[in-house]
Amino acid sequence: MGSGKNSSTAARKARIEEMRRAERARERRNRVFTVAASVVVVTGLVVGGVVLVRSQSDSGKNVSTPSGDAKGSGDSGHFTAGKDGVKTWSGKLSRTHVTTKVSYPMHPPVGGNHNPVWLNCNGDVYTEPVQDENAVHALEHGAVWVTYTGKAPKADIDALAAKVKKTPYSLMSPYENQEAPLILSAWGHQVAVKSAKDPEVDKFFATYVQGRQTPEPGASCTGGVMK
Repeated sequence: MGSGKNSSTAARKARIEEMRRAERARERRNRVFTVAASVVVVTGLVVGGVVLVRSQSDSGKNVSTPSGDAKGSGDSGHFTAGKDGVKTWSGKLSRTHVTTKVSYPMHPPVGGNHNPVWLNCNGDVYTEPVQDENAVHALEHGAVWVTYTGKAPKADIDALAAKVKKTPYSLMSPYENQEAPLILSAWGHQVAVKSAKDPEVDKFFATYVQGRQTPEPGASCTGGVMK
């Protein structure tokens, strides 16, 4: 009787000890798992932080570079001439706002990075050269820009000035660095005309003043800069 009781007690102790060993083993596994999981989490946070910092740094470079770039217009491509003599820019015309001087691949420019403030283009006639960067913003609003050199006859200058003054979304200014005495420009388009009476003058105005090429149709031509 006593022997059976002792055997039962020993078996119970053995089972309890086995359970304790199993519990200790589970605790060890849990500790290992917890440490490993912590390492993974910390590593992920570190890597994620590095990626985030690099991403922000790269993003900052992308945002700040155009505004600080005194050379790049952001344009790529070239002019192709149509049968009517109108040249169309074939390629990309960037539209990033910059606060520095821009070196454009064409003169006068027909698009590209430009100043955040547009040049007033509500039939404005300027007798002094204007800033390319502001004029390009006016083109983005759908304006036609008439430019002339010192070789242009005064009669043609006066006639074109009269036309501009009665045409909203147009402007005019002297521009010596161009290939022909009289040039009309719109966003992505340009034509040299022989005189104020050239039929292409009326045609260009009719086509490109707030024309289909306009990136921002209806945007204001007043409230900008006036020089």
